[in-house]
Amino acid sequence: MVYLLAVAAMLQLTACGSSKTYGDVKFITIPPGAQVVNLKDDTNLGMTPVQVTWEGKDGKPEYVTVELTKKGYKNDITSFWVNTRHETREAAAAEPQPVTVELQKRK
Repeated sequence: MVYLLAVAAMLQLTACGSSKTYGDVKFITIPPGAQVVNLKDDTNLGMTPVQVTWEGKDGKPEYVTVELTKKGYKNDITSFWVNTRHETREAAAAEPQPVTVELQKRK
């Protein structure tokens, strides 16, 4: 009986636990110098070229939509999946996913 309770408790802890995983994206625009904003929460992620780390759970990918803005160019909205397969931020930073966008000049 005690053994069964111990096994049940272990299974419950294992099922509830999830591990943090990480993925990096390197934003590049042509020309450089565009602001990158995460449309999920309006967070300013920086100016291109910029590398950003995403935190996930259990290596599950995350769908991200960003807006790229630069004076004199049309705004661009792009969406992509971030692969959060790395166990550390450092490992993710060493292998960023490239997201390259060519901005169109305003007429």
